[in-house]
Amino acid sequence: MPLYSKLSVPKENPTRPCVVFLHGLLGTIADWDKISQEVTNTYPALLIDLPGHGKSSAIHVLEDDGFEETCRLIVEQLENSPYREFIFVGYSLGGRIAMYLNACFKLPENIVLRGVCIEGGNFGLLNAEEKHARLKNDIAWAERFEQQPIVDVLDDWYQQQVFSSLNPEQRQDLVVKRSDNLGKSIGMMLRSTSLAKQPHLLEALHRSTIPMLYICGEADKKFQHLAEQSQLTYQIIAQAGHNAHVEQPERFTHVLNTFLQQWK
Repeated sequence: MPLYSKLSVPKENPTRPCVVFLHGLLGTIADWDKISQEVTNTYPALLIDLPGHGKSSAIHVLEDDGFEETCRLIVEQLENSPYREFIFVGYSLGGRIAMYLNACFKLPENIVLRGVCIEGGNFGLLNAEEKHARLKNDIAWAERFEQQPIVDVLDDWYQQQVFSSLNPEQRQDLVVKRSDNLGKSIGMMLRSTSLAKQPHLLEALHRSTIPMLYICGEADKKFQHLAEQSQLTYQIIAQAGHNAHVEQPERFTHVLNTFLQQWK
């Protein structure tokens, strides 16, 4: 079964590289609506629902091969499109998958990756103790998503430190928005793409010749620190937390469009 995707083609310059949008955990292609509508004034855009999410919720990937299998499913969508050159834009989990695709996945010869834009994606863990603790934490969350009412789990999920910039109203809005997810599918993706199972990608990204931009919100101190230490090109979005493209879509779009101008 293929992943669900939606392709939008601009009226002018349809031969430019296609921009591929990957959402985060609990998200769907709808999260990119505002951004993609602006991008498709100039570039083709392909929005993809990741396994276990949105209209791809029935698609599950293997627990011990989640990154490779997810990339394989994404590449199937690329090959089924009329384009052969692509620029990836990924948020959080989607960003980690985009980085893995750049650093580790062997693309077929007919697919060319031109650029990668990452928003709030973790490069991976180096310390064995950190990996063990993260896997334990992710499995605990996965079990909760699989066994408990999703609204109850989401109430606690959005209390995590990474979402500390959200006010109570924003948290409640996200709980309502994300409660359509299937808990078992989210649990599956958490197990399969745990940060503990992801290779540390930064060295491979440094070796890559593909242009890359890292974006994070100024209130997202953890990921701002990662960006500053990464030696990659990065941009801070003012008055935004972890989910900058939703909190400040106009500022995010401006930064993204500036990055995309090199493929005009």
